[in-house]
Amino acid sequence: MKNILEVKGLKTYFHTFKGVVKAVDDVSFSLKAGEILGLVGESGGGKSVTGFSLIKLIEEPGKIEAGEIIFDGTDIVSLSEREMSTIRGKDIAMIFQDPMTSLNPVYTIGKQMEEVLILHQSHLSKQERKERCIELLKDVGISNPESRLKNYPHQFSGGMRQRVVIAIALACNPKLIIADEPTTALDVTIQAQILKLMMKLVKEHNCALILVTHDLAVVSEVADKINVMYCGKIVETGSREDIMFNHVHPYTEGLIGSIPKLDHSQDRLETIEGIVPNMFKLPKGCNFAPRCKHAQAVCFEEEPISNAIGEKHHVACHHPVGGEKCQIS
Repeated sequence: MKNILEVKGLKTYFHTFKGVVKAVDDVSFSLKAGEILGLVGESGGGKSVTGFSLIKLIEEPGKIEAGEIIFDGTDIVSLSEREMSTIRGKDIAMIFQDPMTSLNPVYTIGKQMEEVLILHQSHLSKQERKERCIELLKDVGISNPESRLKNYPHQFSGGMRQRVVIAIALACNPKLIIADEPTTALDVTIQAQILKLMMKLVKEHNCALILVTHDLAVVSEVADKINVMYCGKIVETGSREDIMFNHVHPYTEGLIGSIPKLDHSQDRLETIEGIVPNMFKLPKGCNFAPRCKHAQAVCFEEEPISNAIGEKHHVACHHPVGGEKCQIS
């Protein structure tokens, strides 16, 4: 099966009066239809900017400096804004973090769902658009969908609003969905429902999903493969099993160590010492070295390159966790 998305050497920089922020710095990955990719890391790691870059929603002073974003055989970096507007919402859809900022409070849910159909499926009649909206609300588990179309966003709970946003994203059967922290504003039980729903819809519609989140525990439930990002770079990438059970980067080790254990085997949560460095003045060598308990002299001098330690498992680290067991090729 061919890749629906191939990102090669993507660089997105923000040019400010204070200096240049390399928010996404030489990022590469690929994704097939039906796959779920998790982009994980702390705030400021470049996850969301990567997602916005994929649909060219980077505003000044940000700019895609280099790289290719090959979506369904076309490099969208070279497309004009007019050409991109025919892709956004139709072939690539985005689910934002807070559904209340995604939905307009003065329009009914039905009108907002209908907008994307009017824009991208103009051949549909008014009755067909209504039937499609009802079908979408059913798909995302909203009861009494016909009457709910007449409701306003404030008449829905947080979880129901997020379901509506997912329904809008699915309206035109996109090939790729980018979900930016889609469960952060929801309580834990609703989070589980939304994640289960997204997994179900990805498989049913055979679309690809990129899940952007800081929560590795969330990603471990749904993702087929995971990219761990730090300071704009992918420091480790692999399958869910590779990252959760065979991880070798000290940063990944720290993220997993901070997940609460349910078996009472820990007295207190582990933490990663220090803070994310100033993006205007990144440290020499490995960006994670000042916080890494495994760092040695070379880590503060030379930037690590990504090396394969398995068929699809790669890490950018001079001294990966596991020592002699990690045979870098």
